[in-house]
Amino acid sequence: MKLGTVTYNLAKDWDLQTVIAKCSANGFEGVELRTGHAHGVEITLSADERKRVRRMFEDSPVALAGLGSAFEYHAVDPAEVRRNIEGTKEYVKLAADVGAPGVKVRPNGLQVEKGIAKEKTLEQIGLALRECGEFARGYRVEIRLEVHGKDTCLPPNIRAIMDFANHDNVFVCWNSNQQDLVGGSAKPSFDLLKDKIRLAHVRDLYLTEYPWRELFGLLKGIGYRGFCLTEIAETSDPDRVMKYIRALFDAYVDLA
Repeated sequence: MKLGTVTYNLAKDWDLQTVIAKCSANGFEGVELRTGHAHGVEITLSADERKRVRRMFEDSPVALAGLGSAFEYHAVDPAEVRRNIEGTKEYVKLAADVGAPGVKVRPNGLQVEKGIAKEKTLEQIGLALRECGEFARGYRVEIRLEVHGKDTCLPPNIRAIMDFANHDNVFVCWNSNQQDLVGGSAKPSFDLLKDKIRLAHVRDLYLTEYPWRELFGLLKGIGYRGFCLTEIAETSDPDRVMKYIRALFDAYVDLA
């Protein structure tokens, strides 16, 4: 398993050179670039600018683990759902151009308060993902659904979405939510999704409310060799914090 970070929070105000330099200096092997942040890797980049981003990663020890979008497909308005699907496709093109292997998307809620059955929204999300996954396949880019959102973050609901999507290029981004836990264990939820996990997000590893050692053991158990991307709170001393995260990650993985 490899340690990386998302640019959400800690690195949201860093330009791309700083992101790569900080990751390299502190033992982080990869990064997921979140849309809307100061690094500026967006769909507005020209062809030459996209090539420059790709070269920056190819010339560094840091991998571009993926692009982190906020596209979601649960809206009641079909036009809004379509806008998010088409936006995802543009981000897939960007990922292919800059060398990112996947695009993270998310569910972000249900519509039961508006009289729409839970299963209907889960199906809608799944079918949108199927379309995005099929499109992304042509660019050799994965679609990765974050375990996210009110109620949609519950692993049984993510499993239902995956079943509705029914596509071999649509995967799960494990998100290390407290809602994963059943009797303090992540295993029942993990077992629901383990055949689809392609990426993992983790929080600050000092948070003992989450069973990190168990999680890393579960990931080892499925032969996971991908990235564990940290979501680290902003800090005035990022180098020190990143070094601590590196040490904690190594210790947990060794003990798992």
